[in-house]
Amino acid sequence: MQPRPDLLIAGATILTAEAERPKIDKGWIEITGNRITSIEDRPPPTIAPTTRVICGEGKVVTPGFVNVHTHAVLSMLRGVAEDMGFAPAYTLGVPHGHDVLPEEAHALAQLGGLEALLFGSTLINDSFTHQDIALAAMRDTGIRAWGCGRIHDVDFSRVHLGEWNYDRQIGTSTLGLAADLIDRFHDPVGLRTGVVLAPHAPDTCSADLLREVRALRDASGLCINTHVSQSRLEVKLIRERDGMSPVELLDEVGLLDHRLIAAHCIHLSPSDIARLGAARANIAHIAKGNQTHGHTAPTHALLGAGARLTLCTDNMHADMVELMRWALATGRLQQQGITPDWQPAKVFEAATINGARALGLDSDLGSLAVSKRADLVILDFRRPHLRPLTNVLGTLVHTAQGRDVDTVIVDGRVVVEGGEPVLVDRMAVIERAEAAARALWARAHAESAASSQ
Repeated sequence: MQPRPDLLIAGATILTAEAERPKIDKGWIEITGNRITSIEDRPPPTIAPTTRVICGEGKVVTPGFVNVHTHAVLSMLRGVAEDMGFAPAYTLGVPHGHDVLPEEAHALAQLGGLEALLFGSTLINDSFTHQDIALAAMRDTGIRAWGCGRIHDVDFSRVHLGEWNYDRQIGTSTLGLAADLIDRFHDPVGLRTGVVLAPHAPDTCSADLLREVRALRDASGLCINTHVSQSRLEVKLIRERDGMSPVELLDEVGLLDHRLIAAHCIHLSPSDIARLGAARANIAHIAKGNQTHGHTAPTHALLGAGARLTLCTDNMHADMVELMRWALATGRLQQQGITPDWQPAKVFEAATINGARALGLDSDLGSLAVSKRADLVILDFRRPHLRPLTNVLGTLVHTAQGRDVDTVIVDGRVVVEGGEPVLVDRMAVIERAEAAARALWARAHAESAASSQ
């Protein structure tokens, strides 16, 4: 006898991210335990009294968004980093990762995780400091929290002063923390938390450390997440230090392959683009962040070379719905027009199933299909800016926002309902993060004032 479903989403428009059946105009999704057990275009003949029914009338259901590269703690720089023109770690006068206390990391990471969840991300891949604290804080909101502490052997306490000093002890320590994180948090069964090794960037890791990261990757079977060619300074430093480009360096040390999630990828040569494509690397496209700083990644050329497009919010706000719009605009600007190559379906794929593919989780996550884990987002389309509903996917990409998310289900469990979190107190999370940010900024201002005397 077929087990009775625990949840039934009834009569919703469904965008599956499955090529064989991408859209169901009016469908019913049954969830039993943590799995999708049925997707039909007609209601079940009977509904058990124990089944919770979520009305889908006027709603659109999508897979949970997969945000492949974030820094949740950097919510402390909201409204500031967007106008700095350079990454926070390289900038004088702002709080840095080495300044963050454990309790501050917990508060800010939970804020970042909650923000992503409320905007419809069901998995966030995060890297920063205190990740043993941050992953647990994010997981407690209900989101799948993956990530790693940043691995580096540069002395980050001097980088914002323009000094790149490499210390083997720092590298040994940060690599050791990553190995400990694998033991504590990598859960390939439940998938609630996991580890993606995160060497910070080619310029903050020596070539020897990158080779040690490759050895840990090979031993653990994990993926790699790193910044690549995010600034002209990075490209210049690697050229002077190693005699090659950042992409060539990653290739040289054995990290350039289909397990690489390469964030930014702005300042690339034609040869770099060809290498990334030939390696089938995953491009973590930070469309809004890059454009906010006056740059775009050559996404059209990268995809033409064979790379895979994924989406991420970095340290900008965590709205993956809006980010699809920016990513689509980026591709069209590069093509100087609307082409068949850059349509809403491409960026929707990048925000969902391609993110799962980059993490090696596409057999479980990233699309809506029977037997996959029940990670779903329900958006309320009964709103003026989302009507008339002539083209659902086009409307989602061009005019929807993360704030249109009504319900989020992770692993079969409702964790956002009516736009509010179920597992944590929204205002309590906000207030703790606000206090942490105030303390960090006070210390940063005091340090800046002292250094200028």
